[in-house]
Amino acid sequence: MTVFVDTKKCKRVRLDNSRGEVAEIVNRELCGAKDVLAMLRWLNAGETFAAEPKDDTHQLLYLMEGDGTVTLNGRDHDVPKGAGVYLGPDESAAIRQRGAGTTKLLHLVVPRIHGR
Repeated sequence: MTVFVDTKKCKRVRLDNSRGEVAEIVNRELCGAKDVLAMLRWLNAGETFAAEPKDDTHQLLYLMEGDGTVTLNGRDHDVPKGAGVYLGPDESAAIRQRGAGTTKLLHLVVPRIHGR
């Protein structure tokens, strides 16, 4: 079965501590997804999102719009639209908005499926 999700209708939530906004666009409730959670994230000037390590999961942060600075292993890397960062189960990264306009991210969280 194919389910189409209108991401413009997904609820956007403003996060505290200058962590931007987030909307879940793929999850069990929206479309029956069991093995993936996908979110859109928006960061404005002065906002940062920290992707914390999650046991037995893989994460991908992909810049859809704007520019950002990714802190990975203690080093800053300026990244443009189209850049992505993969995080394994024990890895973390932070991304902050850089430049003019909003930085829009696609954030995927996928559990490691044992035995495959």
